[in-house]
Amino acid sequence: MLAPRLPPMFRMTTILIADDHPLFRDALRRAVLQAIPDARLGEAEHVAALMEKIAECPDADLLLLDLNMPGAHGFSALAHVRSTFPTLPVVVVSAREEPAIMRRAIGHGAAGFIPKSADIQTIGVALRAVLEGDTWLPPGAGQGGRLDPEEEQLAQRIAELTPQQYRVLSMVCNGLLNKQIAWELEVSEATVKAHMTAILRKLGAHSRTQAVLLAGRLTLDGRSAAPPPDEDE
Repeated sequence: MLAPRLPPMFRMTTILIADDHPLFRDALRRAVLQAIPDARLGEAEHVAALMEKIAECPDADLLLLDLNMPGAHGFSALAHVRSTFPTLPVVVVSAREEPAIMRRAIGHGAAGFIPKSADIQTIGVALRAVLEGDTWLPPGAGQGGRLDPEEEQLAQRIAELTPQQYRVLSMVCNGLLNKQIAWELEVSEATVKAHMTAILRKLGAHSRTQAVLLAGRLTLDGRSAAPPPDEDE
């Protein structure tokens, strides 16, 4: 749970940047500092590091989130962050600029959507708007907020996963076997199987393949990764 926030006049604005591309993180860093010169910045290049960074910065004012960074499968990471840290505003920053995707991002709880093609001035306008409590979308994006009921229900189920369960699901979506996941997380295969059992129960899935297919519905194009090899859960 996030700690109570101090009034803005007593603390520095903290903005987190989550993107796996170093050059774009640098561009965002410069854009943020131009708009808010005294901002304190934190960075992450994958979802696991992001969750740790948010925990280290419980008073963060804003998160800039790339939808395609490692560990993020479309809107699943957004749903998970919004559930775990509900008071942290999230602005999606993406190269995907279709109005429908922008509206879906708002429907999944984002406070704004900044195209990666936006110039520094536009990024500054968006940041200030969201920090003042508004929702920001580029002109022409239309009004966002309503999701397909099945997508909304699935997002709620993924939001119920613990951070470790979410990491396991992400690795399964990337085709890793239990023994590979255990090695990556430095836990036993029995622990991974226990996580998988909980994941399947929370998602309402009967197998790893079904879990991957369900998670695929939250990708930007609604397509899942290749089904994982069959394995005892």
